[in-house]
Amino acid sequence: MIEARRQQLHFGEGLIAEEVTDLREDWMTHADQVLEDEQLVAAVYEALAKRSPKSRTRGRRGTPAEVVMRLLLLKHIRNWSYEVLEREVRANLVYRDFTRVGAAKAPDAKTMGRWGLALGPEGIEKIHERVVEIAQEKQVVKGRKMRLDTTVVETNIHYPTDSNLLGDGVRVLIRAMKRIGEIVGQQGAKLRDRSRSVKFRILEIGRVVRTKGGPNYEKLLSIVGRVVGQARRFSGEIAQGVKRSADVMQQAALEGLRKELDIFVPRVQQVMRQAKQRIFGGNTHVAGKLVSIFEPTTEIIRKGKASKPTEFGKMVKIQEGENQIITDYDVYEKRPSDSELVIPAIDVHEKTLGCTPYLVAGDAAFYSAKNEAAAHERGVKRVCIPNRSTKSAERKREQKKRWFKQGQKWRTGCEGRISILKRRHGLRRCIYRGDAGMKRWVGLGVIADNLHHIGAALAERKK
Repeated sequence: MIEARRQQLHFGEGLIAEEVTDLREDWMTHADQVLEDEQLVAAVYEALAKRSPKSRTRGRRGTPAEVVMRLLLLKHIRNWSYEVLEREVRANLVYRDFTRVGAAKAPDAKTMGRWGLALGPEGIEKIHERVVEIAQEKQVVKGRKMRLDTTVVETNIHYPTDSNLLGDGVRVLIRAMKRIGEIVGQQGAKLRDRSRSVKFRILEIGRVVRTKGGPNYEKLLSIVGRVVGQARRFSGEIAQGVKRSADVMQQAALEGLRKELDIFVPRVQQVMRQAKQRIFGGNTHVAGKLVSIFEPTTEIIRKGKASKPTEFGKMVKIQEGENQIITDYDVYEKRPSDSELVIPAIDVHEKTLGCTPYLVAGDAAFYSAKNEAAAHERGVKRVCIPNRSTKSAERKREQKKRWFKQGQKWRTGCEGRISILKRRHGLRRCIYRGDAGMKRWVGLGVIADNLHHIGAALAERKK
């Protein structure tokens, strides 16, 4: 049974809470008060209840929604893994008090991972929206100013090369077929020693890629093609009932392995096609290029960085108000042009904070004359987005005015915010899987940063 909050404290927890209050960091006390909000807890409660609607009123008592929310946020505030989170909460009285675990047993890492999946991107968006509302209620953010920037959050993949991607495909397909063989035994197509087969193919790939040239890649692609053909036969035999099991659980496992083969075979075939086009056709710009068989939606993004000219991940928009509060974030399926984001960002600002910003700031990538005119029509008084390619003397004088320079100086703080998100909250690389995982990772990192800054701003106000 799911509860919103713990109904009763253990003996002595109140005494412990009084003792650890002085050990908290300054921002934690005010962030703790923010997380007491009933709407925040209700959003988590509803998301958890969707897994099993009857769990609202029956079943054994589970971890309360408030504890779930606080544990997930603490994980991203500190940029810990679930294993480290479990260990730190178990051993630290301050974290036990902050997360409301108290004297109860700390949840294990696997359980906390399931909570994150249950919460989903939609639940995390609701939490973020409510946190921004609380920041506005406490006058930490007023909505007079808005700045925005984009960055890349990388997916958790290795650097993609043709040989590595083909090697990944061989390894995954053979592993699935080996599991099928363990379940069905001698039914259908026969299996050779799978460990020998894996070793042979991986070593062959290593030998082939040491020397460049068409004949070597022909041999490599031939090996992968035979593995793909075998995987398709295995999938077909399971679908036709040639490979089957009398045990219900094992049959379900077979169906799961068949689906796994059906997912990965097309991806490996796509890698084979793009490798052939690059090696034999000289085409290095294949449409819809696959850079990971595990994260197929990963994009190749070039933002002109000298230190990292090419990044593999997703484009993310970060939009801020006063006091470094992130009022909106977005993870894009396909990379948009920065100039397309300004007017939608103003719309989101008006919807979220209920007012049109007096000043809008962004870097030169967001500039277009159309954007500037549309922003002024919506009531934005000062559009502080530079036009680097202008030859107009009037425009150059405009960009040298004090208000414009001050706006651009304030805008650079957005780059600092992105740096903090990456270093302190882990947005350099997303560890969660899939597009939904990317949205959860970015959303929780943004909420964690907002809590930190709301707490810091309120603590500074109390001094």
